[in-house]
Amino acid sequence: MIVGRMEGFRACSFFQGSEVDKLRKTLKTSIKEVNTGQGVIILTDMFGGTPSNISLSFLEEGEIEVITGVNLPMVITALTKREGKSLKDLAQTLKEQGSHNISIASEILSTNIGKK
Repeated sequence: MIVGRMEGFRACSFFQGSEVDKLRKTLKTSIKEVNTGQGVIILTDMFGGTPSNISLSFLEEGEIEVITGVNLPMVITALTKREGKSLKDLAQTLKEQGSHNISIASEILSTNIGKK
């Protein structure tokens, strides 16, 4: 909805109780569909969770990277800032973007209120 339909991007839903082999097959198919030879980044919610653990089985240096702890700004950056970046550079950009967009609302609001 925010950036519109994008090429080279797939969302894979992992549901509790799904068979691991079925989830692995779904992810493998999605990787093949989006891989243009420039590498694939898999974004997951948290390290150690099922999506992350299954994704790690595809990890391949220079070909497939897995980034965990993903938030919406990271997804938007992945879709809009990937052109011309190497897999490694894009992964680093996403990591930086993710941590940069973590805030404590009361800190932001108290700083802004004090400036009025």
